[in-house]
Amino acid sequence: MATDTIRPRAYIDGDTTTLKMLITHPMETGLRKDKKTGDKIPAHYIETLKVEHNGKVVLDALLGPAVSKNPFVQCMFKGAKVGDGLKITWADNNGDTDMSEATIS
Repeated sequence: MATDTIRPRAYIDGDTTTLKMLITHPMETGLRKDKKTGDKIPAHYIETLKVEHNGKVVLDALLGPAVSKNPFVQCMFKGAKVGDGLKITWADNNGDTDMSEATIS
């Protein structure tokens, strides 16, 4: 299990909550070769990303090898208030996972 790979920021503007996340992950496609050895670099990318607000899923995304290294993801939703919590989780094709929590400000 990976740790501390998600850096979330959530805030409310009017009745809309905006969540911005920077995720640290190599996002390798499996098609690149190591310049020194010529060997293929194995695929390693995030497959699923989920955001929950009070137990309700507000983002359920399927990612893949076409997403860039250290992806920035943003989503917006309604129905939250200041102080509410968010739970963010991801899982990759190698079985690694991470989870982070954020408080809406």
